[in-house]
Amino acid sequence: MTLPRSPLLRDPLPWSLAALMLLVLGLPSLKPLFAALFPALDRPLYEQDSFAALLWAHAGIVVLSSAAAAVIGIAASVFVTRAAGREFRPLVETLVAIGQTVPPVAVLAIAVPLIGFGAWPALIALALYGLLPIVRATVAGLESVPQDALEAADGAGMTAAQRLWRVELPLALPVLLAGVRTSVIINIGTATIASTVGAKTLGSPIIVGLSGFNTAYVIQGALVVGLLAIVTDLAFERAGRRLARWKLA
Repeated sequence: MTLPRSPLLRDPLPWSLAALMLLVLGLPSLKPLFAALFPALDRPLYEQDSFAALLWAHAGIVVLSSAAAAVIGIAASVFVTRAAGREFRPLVETLVAIGQTVPPVAVLAIAVPLIGFGAWPALIALALYGLLPIVRATVAGLESVPQDALEAADGAGMTAAQRLWRVELPLALPVLLAGVRTSVIINIGTATIASTVGAKTLGSPIIVGLSGFNTAYVIQGALVVGLLAIVTDLAFERAGRRLARWKLA
């Protein structure tokens, strides 16, 4: 006879989150391990900043830049799917494609002389870089709304704004969320370059490690960034499943 296992024990999200917290808080205690793995290094553990502070700063930059990309991307997508803005759709799609084609490093190089070092150049670069998946997903989601739902909204006497907020966006939300998910995951990895312009992120140990030929620093930063991306992806996956069930209901 097998005992039923708790759903919590089979859920990868809390385990991944616990692993992230243990790694961030427990890295200082792993100094002997990295010293053994890299005996040639005088400083095998990154100690200029705490990894907890770097994680918090990194998450803040990702959240702010992703929120800006979501607001701009969703607004642009709604505009180009209305009758008044359909002719601007090729232009908007070209612009957001250019935003992801241009390397964020190039955006940083242009922004730093104008607004200085720090988090602002990184926020601009990441917001531009995250627009493309949001715009594509939002447009696809809005265009996938069933025609009978739109006709029912019109038959109920809804205005165009009411139909958008009460029918189109809710039904397009699962697809829209998939675009936001892709954008956020991309920005988690790309935000590491913000440390090249003076912003505190999880890229700090990676940049310092690369410039100082310290592989231990690079591994430490990469491990935390990777776990953060996994946790975020699992959280979005759970939200997407719930939205999909709600849409079917």
